[in-house]
Amino acid sequence: MDFEHSPRTQELLARLIAFQEREVAPREEPYMRELLSRDDPWVVLPAIEELKAKARQEGLWNLFLPDSEHGAGLSNVEYAPLAERMGRSLITAEVCNCNAPDTGNMEVLWHFGSGEQKERWLKPLLKGEIRSAFCMTEPEVASSDATNMQATATVEDDEVVLNGRKWWSTGVGHPNCKVAIFMGLTDPEAHRYQQHSMVLVPMDTPGVKVERMLSTMGFLDAPAGHGEVSFTNVRLPASAVIGGPGQAFAIAQARLGPGRIHHCMRLIGMAELVLEMACRRASERVAFGKPLANLGGNRERIADARIAIDQARLHVLHTAWLVDQKAPEAPGAASQIKVAVPNMAQAVVDMAIQLHGGGGLSNDFPLAAAWTAARALRLADGPDEVHRGVIARLELARYGKGKWST
Repeated sequence: MDFEHSPRTQELLARLIAFQEREVAPREEPYMRELLSRDDPWVVLPAIEELKAKARQEGLWNLFLPDSEHGAGLSNVEYAPLAERMGRSLITAEVCNCNAPDTGNMEVLWHFGSGEQKERWLKPLLKGEIRSAFCMTEPEVASSDATNMQATATVEDDEVVLNGRKWWSTGVGHPNCKVAIFMGLTDPEAHRYQQHSMVLVPMDTPGVKVERMLSTMGFLDAPAGHGEVSFTNVRLPASAVIGGPGQAFAIAQARLGPGRIHHCMRLIGMAELVLEMACRRASERVAFGKPLANLGGNRERIADARIAIDQARLHVLHTAWLVDQKAPEAPGAASQIKVAVPNMAQAVVDMAIQLHGGGGLSNDFPLAAAWTAARALRLADGPDEVHRGVIARLELARYGKGKWST
């Protein structure tokens, strides 16, 4: 693979950096302080909509979508540096309409949605007029094994009926969340990977109820958040099923590959910001008559962080290239980065917190939120253990061991 960014990526990256420095950076901290100080944080503050309008005007919109009509038309390798840059900010991905779970949901609809589904849901999502959620994980079963799923999406004549409870449904707290993608069991007698369906559910459908919003290590992650949602005899036309009954696993795999690359590159951007903060703190803060950089092995910790970030970046770019090439090694590589990058980012943030002392644990710095984001992604899109299992099975299969050896 060629390590040089394409001319298109170089141009967009320069524009994105300038936009962040000129428009986003001066408004981000005041925005976050206002949001965190509110009794009701589930709101859209004016700064976000104003920045979204500016991002659209500057052509920094839907950069993730590999469709030149509705997005930037970039490959995964081309988009990766842009995702990294957006990861340095808590709000840039949102103001550029490149935030999860909307990106994954839009790609699902772009690839698998019917004309009706695209008209009703994809178009307003692409315009940033609405937000969406993804409802897969369940509180009563080990959702790391999706075949455990108990929520049902039962096809009855020309309707699909949903029942069950989901949690960690990202985005349901947002006041503009108008639709969720629900994954449920349709045919328990079918092949284990053809039993489930994905269904588009308007959030105002009778029987849909957001039971509560969940905090992550004490953070609500407002205004999108993560919620627990119940579905009680939710009736929808059969046309709400995406791609047809039993197609959920195939759709999920298509959704998760690029999504994991996006998550990992944003985490690398976050780690870069955190390392910069750590270096500034270590240079400026004095204890026992010396800068922190000259105390207690801190230089080695900073060096190790630089090595780890650069290794992770190359790992993700290689994975993005494999995905673009549709290489058979791509699924295993995606599992590798899903383990490696959040663990790297968590370690880098932990080092920076230590250098910031008690302040690093507070909301005076973004470090506690950054650590939480990295830690959470060791569970989101599959826990480390599941991905390590996939990696090990693929590796052993190379030597004729295990059920995948053929």
